[in-house]
Amino acid sequence: MEFPSEDIFLMTASPVIKAITNFKQVSKTLEEFDVEEQPSSLLEKRYPNIKVIQSGVKQLKSDEHKIFTEDGKVYMYEKLCLCAGAKPKLIFEGNPYVLGIRDTDSAQAFQKNLAQAERIVVVGNGGIALELVYEIEGCEVIWAIKDKAIGNTFFDAGAAEFLIPKLTTEKRETPIECKRTKYTMEGSEEKEGRIAASDKLGSALGPDWHEGLHLKGTKEFSHKVHIEILCEVKKIHLQQEFIQLQRTSLTFPKEEKHVELDEVLWPVYVELTNGKIYGCDFIVSATGVVPNVKPFLDGNNFAIGEDGGLKVDKHMRTSLPDIYAAGDICTASWEPSPLWHQMRLWTQARQMGWYAAKCMAADTLGESIDMDFSFELFAHVTKFFNYKVVVLGKYNAQGLGLDHELMLRCTKGQEYVKVVMQSGRMMGAVLIGETDLEETFENLILNQMDLSAYGEDLLNPDIDIEDYFD
Repeated sequence: MEFPSEDIFLMTASPVIKAITNFKQVSKTLEEFDVEEQPSSLLEKRYPNIKVIQSGVKQLKSDEHKIFTEDGKVYMYEKLCLCAGAKPKLIFEGNPYVLGIRDTDSAQAFQKNLAQAERIVVVGNGGIALELVYEIEGCEVIWAIKDKAIGNTFFDAGAAEFLIPKLTTEKRETPIECKRTKYTMEGSEEKEGRIAASDKLGSALGPDWHEGLHLKGTKEFSHKVHIEILCEVKKIHLQQEFIQLQRTSLTFPKEEKHVELDEVLWPVYVELTNGKIYGCDFIVSATGVVPNVKPFLDGNNFAIGEDGGLKVDKHMRTSLPDIYAAGDICTASWEPSPLWHQMRLWTQARQMGWYAAKCMAADTLGESIDMDFSFELFAHVTKFFNYKVVVLGKYNAQGLGLDHELMLRCTKGQEYVKVVMQSGRMMGAVLIGETDLEETFENLILNQMDLSAYGEDLLNPDIDIEDYFD
């Protein structure tokens, strides 16, 4: 938009592009939006100076300002922004029974495999694992997590305790309205058999990726989830190997009953670090992502962050001239606001992409630019177990040391409110359910007002806190 006469190339390995639609600014820093897959021709029609090149990148030669694509072409650039996202961290690469869920193709492969499954093992404790175990019906789920409580990325043990009853309820309630878009790959060929697609990267899944997928196994019950805490996968045995080892596996645990040995033969067996072995149809690896930097490293001396991302400064510039990065591929290496931290989420990817474009434009015109306001406060709204979930600031007291206190309000089955206080000031909050407190709490965190005088009344349900601080 700023440079209508300049040629802008968008290189993508995917036949579709992801578009943000129905964008809604919920509050100063909270935002909701839909993510839609659209044909790239729509973008080209809207902006005649944009050309979409459908090809993967084979090599980047930063010293020559050239990009070599897999279809054998070479492109020169003045400024380049790398937005190649991240790929699933598979627990075991190349095992046909281990499935990572990251893009539209792998989500559809998962749905196909689940339709014939009686039992699966889910490994991981982040957003995708949380959504999966809640959405799956008609299939036994053994959920292996390395933490003490579920949803460690977003919650503390108290919030986990609040959510767990939802995993055992037989009757499914109507899902809260989901305005976001369903994902389909129009015209993509059917992929046969099992795939552990971590090498080929499709289009990353958006929020509410499971909407529109029929996540049902072969059985006639709804939820059947057993959680194994404080453990990881030690080894995976294929059926033949398992028989030769003459080991024993366990049945799906029943309440308050002694452990029973499993007589059924399963295609694959998972040995956990706590000594237990479970047979299953396949394993879902939902153990997070790694920045997809590999295609760009050969011959380029990028500064890399501890988490494997390309380090970027406060103007989204990498360590190499004229190369910027945004979203999951990058590691924010500026001195962050005390209330913000990086997480590989859709909301941050959108904010970073928008801000990187503004920085590229400002650098080209030789203008200065201020840090975008979205990096002042960490703010994310999502949905878990059919509850609205809002996390703000240092919601798990990240990096606050020991001199902080927590205040809680919990109504079973309805809402869970937690605020993190330090020296009388609100530093973070977790809001589960329809609390209507997000805007008020966002303001209290941002303006760092001393709230010592209000004490416990801050969460008193009989006091209308919104009116109090209007």
